[in-house]
Amino acid sequence: MSGLDGAADSSLAGGSTGPDALEPLLAVVLDALRSGAARRGGPLPAGGPAAVAADLAELLEPRALLPERGDAQALRLLAEALAATAADPADPACAGHLHVPPLALAVAADLAASALNPSLDSWDQAPGSTSVELAVLRALAELVGFPRPEAAAGVLTTGGTESNLMGLLLARDAVPRADFSAGRLTVHCSAAAHFSIARAAAVLGLGPDAVVAVDTTTDGRLDPRLLDWALSDARTAGRTPMCVVATAGTTDLGAIDPLPAVATIARRHGVRLHVDAAYGGGALFSRRLAPLLDGLELADTVGLDLHKLGWQPVAAGVLLARDAELLEPLAQRVAYLNPEDDEDAGYTSLLGRSLRTTRRADAFKVAVTLRALGREGLGALVDRCHELARYAAERIAAEPRLELTAEPVLTTVLFRYLPVKGGSDRVNASLRRRLLAEGRAVVGRTSLGDGPGAVRLKFTLLNPHATRADVDRLLGLVLAAGAEEDQEMHP
Repeated sequence: MSGLDGAADSSLAGGSTGPDALEPLLAVVLDALRSGAARRGGPLPAGGPAAVAADLAELLEPRALLPERGDAQALRLLAEALAATAADPADPACAGHLHVPPLALAVAADLAASALNPSLDSWDQAPGSTSVELAVLRALAELVGFPRPEAAAGVLTTGGTESNLMGLLLARDAVPRADFSAGRLTVHCSAAAHFSIARAAAVLGLGPDAVVAVDTTTDGRLDPRLLDWALSDARTAGRTPMCVVATAGTTDLGAIDPLPAVATIARRHGVRLHVDAAYGGGALFSRRLAPLLDGLELADTVGLDLHKLGWQPVAAGVLLARDAELLEPLAQRVAYLNPEDDEDAGYTSLLGRSLRTTRRADAFKVAVTLRALGREGLGALVDRCHELARYAAERIAAEPRLELTAEPVLTTVLFRYLPVKGGSDRVNASLRRRLLAEGRAVVGRTSLGDGPGAVRLKFTLLNPHATRADVDRLLGLVLAAGAEEDQEMHP
């Protein structure tokens, strides 16, 4: 189809003719994705940053990207280039991060939402989508186990970072004004909590010392006794604890804090409890793993990420509140979006539940996935990834040149390559970069502490269609790259 001036396609995706306009374009995209994947030939492009930048340079040169007249081949060229230069989480050798291969079903659902382009800031921009989001939130509140799911509320977010920011904001705004002064409020979390907790505290103006990191036990979980003491110490020092943040699934070890004990302590001290379950929340779908999250229902607010163990396209974060009243600090009333008489007449607006105004209908793909797969189907995907992680740990523990850091809790596996003559940190860091540069594998990296021997490699196994043979091949790549680096360091 031609554009308004005949130079390029400017047809609309919505309306009665939208599907006809989309159909040939989808064929172009699908063909470009196939061609780009074939060009890439692996989990990521070979050659490293310089090669990727060079591959895209001509397409992204300013005059090529914004020409005087449009380029009718732009969709095909750029979609193929995107696929050719992607790190594809659907490849079993792409196992470095909490970066899932999305379900085809969810991607198709996301296309429907994108074509209609509802915005969740007012009912008249998203009539059906408003009902969809409310229904998804109710279903997830029941999954979490809130005692009165009908009284719960929430909102779709961009992910754990936004959910954590909102959880802390709601806790801060519940503190009596007399206790709210610079440098007085504290947030208590484990030393392994996500970095976004400290970032959220900074954004909220709580001061650089607001976050009190509580040491963990040897399994990476927050120590309840130390939490109890830290809360008491804060009050003794004239400070006001405003929130305890528990983690259900740390980024590296997948550790889940002892939620019942943490909830009991927070309640005894009269402090809000927010649980960052961005990673571990997906374990609720698994009947076998769900008991790991016992106590989640005791939280005031909970953050979930269904673009992790939910296999959704980014973004599919969720903030749930045990009671709708907890969201009152977010309430907004503006005449052009949610006038009070419209609300009284039943035209519900979700504006007062989010930090954002314009907001995609991200709940739609979630709704389709929940209904299509059910808890049993999603639980089976979770279980497969957990089983792969356990298998990887067994293989690592049996390999003399590898050292397992800890048994996996969810789907992450930490380990390191053991060089023949020392230099563990350097060899492990270098072997990972070697695999990236060769386009052979995406393996994660982290550090346990700051001293020598801290560097660890990480598999984050989130592809439910990967096999044990895929894990064996990935370990073989690590061993081969480690041997090459070891030889180069100690010829």
